[in-house]
Amino acid sequence: MTKRPLDILDLVLNRQPVIVSLKGGRELRGILQGYDVHMNLVLEKATDVENDISKNVGTLIVRGDNVIYISPSVEQQ
Repeated sequence: MTKRPLDILDLVLNRQPVIVSLKGGRELRGILQGYDVHMNLVLEKATDVENDISKNVGTLIVRGDNVIYISPSVEQQ
């Protein structure tokens, strides 16, 4: 059976790091704590990755209209 995109997010919810690519070229990594149908996200233990430099930013709420994609992270934070 084909999974819907939001079903796939349920698999990583509170479990493993995700990579979130945002408009403007920003990239965030963190543990997905929650989301809604508008793709508003709550990330815990988030880091802002810019030019291979990571900055810890803690817990973030990301507005869904800025999200380009979300992917499970294969790297350890």
